[in-house]
Amino acid sequence: MLRRILSLAVLLNTLVLAQNLQLHYEASADREYLVSTLEMFKPDQYGSTFWFVDMEYAAPDVRSVSLAYWEIARAFTLPIKNLSATLQYNDGVANFGSLGQVWLAGVNYYLDLGFVALPIDLLYRAAQGAESPDFQITATWFVPLMDGNIELSGFFDFWSQDEFGSDEKEFVLLGEPQIWYNASEHLSIGSEVEISNHFVFGAEGLQVLPTLGLRWTF
Repeated sequence: MLRRILSLAVLLNTLVLAQNLQLHYEASADREYLVSTLEMFKPDQYGSTFWFVDMEYAAPDVRSVSLAYWEIARAFTLPIKNLSATLQYNDGVANFGSLGQVWLAGVNYYLDLGFVALPIDLLYRAAQGAESPDFQITATWFVPLMDGNIELSGFFDFWSQDEFGSDEKEFVLLGEPQIWYNASEHLSIGSEVEISNHFVFGAEGLQVLPTLGLRWTF
């Protein structure tokens, strides 16, 4: 599970999940292992900084770290309502080798629909080893329910990339909707479902991979 952030704009307005540690159990039949996510968000007078680190504990026999992945994103406030600029970097390594560097740059537009806010990223995507640049669109949401005791959150990414073994491009869909019950000020219990197409290497068709999760908010 390569987790991504809730929108920086959402965090800036709610200051929810500013710093937290998540532990997910991959509940799929062929993915029975733990995944941890440590993330931090810090706003300042010029914008905000966010980073997170994912680790999968799926190494054979010992169940130690088999994959580590991280992202860092910097947002810059623009003098235009609901618009900010963003620069992002993704990288990681697995037991089979490097996951490759990805640089992204673009803008974030905070789309307020009243019943839900949908911050949308429009990004230029430059991946290590790619024959040509690509694009990425990200939509995120955060919806508190029952006086904040329940949270619906998540994201959907849609991007282009080089198709393996071909000169053509393919389109990748990745989404991770989450639901959390806030049992206390710090502890939350919930679930995440990874929905993807062309994301899991070697998989065909749409993949739906659920987890069971705990979250500790600092």
